[in-house]
Amino acid sequence: MSRYQSINPYTNEEFASYDNPTAKQIEDSINLAHALYKKWRHETPESRATILHDVADALREHEDELAKMMTLEMGKLMGKLLRESREEVELCASICDYYAKNGPELLKPTPLKSDLGNAYYLKQSTGVIMACEPWNFPLYQVIRVFAPNFIVGNPVLLKHAHNVPGSAALTAKIIKRAGAPEGSLINLYPTYDQLGDIIADPRIQGVALTGSERGGSAVAEAAGKNLKKSTMELGGNDAFIVLDDADPQLLRNVLTDARTYNDGQVCTSSKRIIVEKSRYDEVLHELKNVFSNLKAGDPLEDDTTLPPMNSERAKEKLEAQVKKAIDAGAKVFYQYPEIDSKGAFFRPIVLTNIDKDNPIFDEELFGPVAEVFVVDDDDDAIQLANDSSYGLGSSVISSDIDRAQKVAAQIETGMTVINGRWITSGELPFGGVKKSGYDRELSGLGLMAFVNEHLVIDVTKNNK
Repeated sequence: MSRYQSINPYTNEEFASYDNPTAKQIEDSINLAHALYKKWRHETPESRATILHDVADALREHEDELAKMMTLEMGKLMGKLLRESREEVELCASICDYYAKNGPELLKPTPLKSDLGNAYYLKQSTGVIMACEPWNFPLYQVIRVFAPNFIVGNPVLLKHAHNVPGSAALTAKIIKRAGAPEGSLINLYPTYDQLGDIIADPRIQGVALTGSERGGSAVAEAAGKNLKKSTMELGGNDAFIVLDDADPQLLRNVLTDARTYNDGQVCTSSKRIIVEKSRYDEVLHELKNVFSNLKAGDPLEDDTTLPPMNSERAKEKLEAQVKKAIDAGAKVFYQYPEIDSKGAFFRPIVLTNIDKDNPIFDEELFGPVAEVFVVDDDDDAIQLANDSSYGLGSSVISSDIDRAQKVAAQIETGMTVINGRWITSGELPFGGVKKSGYDRELSGLGLMAFVNEHLVIDVTKNNK
């Protein structure tokens, strides 16, 4: 057995647990989802668009309930000052609305120019998708897969992270009560062995995973072994490049939460802050100011700005990484004072002097750690940004947009934000390169992840 547990990271106390499914429950779930796929093959995307709008409305109606569950399970801030959990619900509702509004048009046949005949390709559903999702955005990660596949006509089986089972169950319940047909999204709590068996099942036609490099490698191997298409959205070691002409106020505004949003537990968070030397001291002191003014406390409280990490295990892993970095020569510019709490709190820290031989140079630090590097010019910044096995997101801060765009174009990542930190929306593609994964989610690109681009060509005139 591999139990899924709801543990409040602020108290480190378990408040719910969930058992793994039986073999019959798994079989019944796959059967139900597959039957729905067959039914949807005879229906149009327009027939599902109204339901998806209803799902968006239902998410908004249950915003407080969803927000509180996410906060209780992984510590996301819910208070009035920083309402991260509520913002996540609102984002997910907007993604559902985006696909409900635009999905049918995006899925219309695309004509092809050909001298051989009248050619076009259809965009058809392929079957049941297995979604394996992480804990850091318990609702967003699910909706990012569910919404586009729902409009396409691919039912989804969900295996969520072990520490957010309540969020998974609540999400599935709200979607079902909004009018989505039985089998649209089925939440399961499988063991890793059961997950392997599900992926191998011939009725499963695709696997979507967001998570760690290790998890992605294992799931991608299982998918590849069984000739199933997969999408992988993995970790990041994102560069946040500050050019020497950065606007001071804009820079200050962006640094406010570039490394603290969701307590730094974001794959696209600004982990490596690369600064041209004339602005280095300024950035260090801005980060110190941001970190020192955080207030640790209960993430349900209005004035809390520093929540616990998602679990004690995550806190201990990050502490071990930081210790390893310091032992190898990294310098501590600033660290938050001791926190008197039994919760899974990590003290935010600013590290400098990290050279290429440091063991954390090419690691992802998932939490409120700012790694600050100094460079001479744009070329050095680009070289350092690309000196990573990851390639998910990045930021470029500059008053000269042309200059920023030239720098952005040379960064080996899937996404770059100019004069801002990570941003996401239904119409914007999400994904990376290198060890950060492959393929895209969201936007029209994400809609096509598990679509059969079915060529049809009429060559009648050539055979008369």
